[in-house]
Amino acid sequence: MNLNFPTSLSPRKIRLATAGFFFISGFGFSTWASRIPSLQHQLRLNEAQLGAVLFALPMGLILTLPLTGLLISRFSSRTMMLVGALLLNGILALLGQASQTWQLAIVLFCFGAARNQLGISVNAQAIGVQALYDRSILTSFHGIWSVAGFAGAALGSLMISANILPSWHFIIVSIFLTLLALLLFPNTIPEPVSQQTSRSGFVLPDRSLLKFGMISFTSMAFEGVMYDWSGIYFQKIVHAPKELIAAGFVAFMVAMTIGRFSGDWLVNRYSKKTVLTVSALLMTTGLLAAALFPTVLVASSGFILIGFGSSCVIPLVMSLATQSKRGGTGSIIAAVSTIAYFGFLIVPPVVGFMAESFSLRWSFGLMSLLGLMMLWLVSRIPAHSGMTSEG
Repeated sequence: MNLNFPTSLSPRKIRLATAGFFFISGFGFSTWASRIPSLQHQLRLNEAQLGAVLFALPMGLILTLPLTGLLISRFSSRTMMLVGALLLNGILALLGQASQTWQLAIVLFCFGAARNQLGISVNAQAIGVQALYDRSILTSFHGIWSVAGFAGAALGSLMISANILPSWHFIIVSIFLTLLALLLFPNTIPEPVSQQTSRSGFVLPDRSLLKFGMISFTSMAFEGVMYDWSGIYFQKIVHAPKELIAAGFVAFMVAMTIGRFSGDWLVNRYSKKTVLTVSALLMTTGLLAAALFPTVLVASSGFILIGFGSSCVIPLVMSLATQSKRGGTGSIIAAVSTIAYFGFLIVPPVVGFMAESFSLRWSFGLMSLLGLMMLWLVSRIPAHSGMTSEG
């Protein structure tokens, strides 16, 4: 295999550097998320106003996905990964400076665009790093993202306890993450091994990419339901004690993190297709169990199954999708991600509408059927696409 990177860089160094950029992405995003209540109080926003402002972030993410594919095809994922990290950190610092609602909305839109730029390019780099190994290592990168999220949230709690303003909190984190990005960058791959020679921009999904996009859509839909509705479900349907209202979400997040670190072992032992099949079954069973038996124990167990089930879907689907010869790695990831993120955006509001018409319990039961669609789509993946190694 002809590897286009300096011989002084070992695969381990490259892997650690790429993992560092996943850490930057997770830590930066959770830093912002941990201070949302502080900013709501600072700007005196009610829930409706806050919801409208928060919608700017996913809009910035989705609307710039095609542009991200074009930029990565033009300048390489390595270059755009650094640019995305620097933009994300710089915009994070600006978030704490917003003194008006419209200012926060504009900066959040840019924050979403920068997060998208970093997310797509670092995933393209991860697939390039995977080509250096004869065993699966992809899901561990997303495990690092989850750990970074926990770390960022923990620091946010400490900052709140110490009465540190979001403006100073964000500046401190921004400086730290910027220095980390500059330190790690020299050890990344100049041109990912798996990057296609095609310099085409955004790739319109064909039937194959559409299939992978819909599998990702389903997984992101389950994640979105957990993020937006798990606490409310425990409060209004499970009737959990006040101290246990967040237990379901915590169980989901812990299971997802463990699943991401164990996913590579499972892929190496079985196959990508097998892991995706089991993932669909776990998510379907978990949400259905929570709907049928809304007790603290069963609902928490169901959310654990959803966490394990959704943990490895995105990295494995991206790996399979980039085997397509239709475009560059970044362009394909951007195309599939466009479909996937709609699951995260559309399905949670749909759950709310169904809950208003029927009940949240019924909406959970009906949404579990999405997992059956994923199961059918996974069954249509050719068996040879689920090999345990990348090459």
